[in-house]
Amino acid sequence: MNKNKFLEVNIPKNKNFFYYLFGSILIILSNFLGQIPLLLFINNQISEVNDMSSIFNILGKNLSFFLILFPFLVSFISFILIIKLIHNQSLTDLTTSRKRIDYKRIIFSFLFWSSIILTLFLAGYLINPKGYILNFKLLPFLTLFFISIIFIPFQASLEEYIFRGYLMQGFFQIFKNRFLPLVFTSFIFGFLHYFNPEVEKLGLGIMIYYVMTGFFFGIITLLDEGIEIPIGLHIANNLVTALLVTADWTAFQTESVFIDFNEPNLIKELVTYLILVYPLTLIFFSKKYKWKSWKIKILN
Repeated sequence: MNKNKFLEVNIPKNKNFFYYLFGSILIILSNFLGQIPLLLFINNQISEVNDMSSIFNILGKNLSFFLILFPFLVSFISFILIIKLIHNQSLTDLTTSRKRIDYKRIIFSFLFWSSIILTLFLAGYLINPKGYILNFKLLPFLTLFFISIIFIPFQASLEEYIFRGYLMQGFFQIFKNRFLPLVFTSFIFGFLHYFNPEVEKLGLGIMIYYVMTGFFFGIITLLDEGIEIPIGLHIANNLVTALLVTADWTAFQTESVFIDFNEPNLIKELVTYLILVYPLTLIFFSKKYKWKSWKIKILN
């Protein structure tokens, strides 16, 4: 069986899964620690806070957005300390099988996915321009811009490091194959989005999208033997969406350029991404980076 260098060569110290479980608990605790500023801000209005949208209404969109993203910075710093002190690994070990992190892959995938989002938005706008309202206000947008470019890379990257890096390598220590770590991390990634407001709006069917997005990122990780591409895709998805267009039912409610008032269509979203965008993206990157031996890299 050909080795997947990302899973099988970057073997950490303390590779027993107990250490990964312990590390995961510490990451969760650090996230709670990072939420203290948010809790302090809403403490006086606790009777008015019923859900995420009420936080945005009470504190304002930019302050709320900053306070929601801040815990990810705390968790990211904790994550670096955890992998170093518990597993004796560097961030590079959790990023790639290559000698150095390939920033060109991150930048290219970021630009690629940004173009996809912009194309889909433009198509939707041309089809139904009345479904969007121009919301651009210079000062609030500039504040949002700086919050986003500083904190969203930490938030999106941390999710990739935890699921496609840390836990995928951890599950490999248990199962000694690649497919089961892919399955476990994809379902965990998907179900952690259960409390997103999108689930309440679109129903449990949206969980299919979240789980399959986990598979999409995971398959790329196994084929490319690193998480540089998923990091770029994930940052682009969250950053461009936060800046370009949001709706009153999404997890991110920001001072974006546009507000989307269209009624969401679950089937359209699933077909667009799961049937068209994700498969075509895999084919595109496969050609660009000359991925081979798909069956061995994913199933063995």
